[in-house]
Amino acid sequence: GEPRRAGISSFGVSGTNAHVIVEQAPEAESAERDGESPLGDGVTTLLLSARSAEALRAQSARLREHLRQTESLTDIAFSLATSRAALEHRAVVVADAEASLDALAAGAPAAGLVEGIALPPGKVAFVFPGQGSQWAGMALELKDSSPVFQAALLDCERALTSFVDWKLTDVLGDATALERVDVVQPALFAVNVSLAALWRACGVEPDAVTGHSQGEIAAAYVSGALSLADAAKVVALR
Repeated sequence: GEPRRAGISSFGVSGTNAHVIVEQAPEAESAERDGESPLGDGVTTLLLSARSAEALRAQSARLREHLRQTESLTDIAFSLATSRAALEHRAVVVADAEASLDALAAGAPAAGLVEGIALPPGKVAFVFPGQGSQWAGMALELKDSSPVFQAALLDCERALTSFVDWKLTDVLGDATALERVDVVQPALFAVNVSLAALWRACGVEPDAVTGHSQGEIAAAYVSGALSLADAAKVVALR
């Protein structure tokens, strides 16, 4: 059970002596994903890309064959999204992965299959809306399905606690509460901030942010101009 070690001595002609002890390298830990997918247990999306339409169809056929030998669809989707180059010809497969991959390999259309050719990359802006974009029940399904979104929402709830007499996760489903200005604006701020956290967890980083009303406060926080504590204070007491 002990690692192997070796001692190596060198006696130089010029009088320089050296000795080094070399030890066997430790067992490499397996590379595993840290935690759950940012989107939780929702629809699994397969992202494919290639240099040409023919290569894309060939890749689809290989992936379809691989799916016959494994059940780890979520792991495959994660690897495709995070460890592969994004080339010009692209396809997105949702819903019935096997049927869609068969259709893509054959060059045929299918429900749950979207194909396209990527344009030169542009810049990304996050635009945060103001009051009026809310509805009763907003964000609740995402809170229950996405660990990243839920964590960000709870961070906002804790940051708002000192300034409000209601609980964020309670008012999101309360149509009457959302009619109050002092409730809806902090609630929308929290949803905006949590959506930004989810997009970032998926690898989407904004080049610019902007917003209207409390959306402007969310933009200031996301850009790093305000801490979450300061942003929560501003949106609750404005």
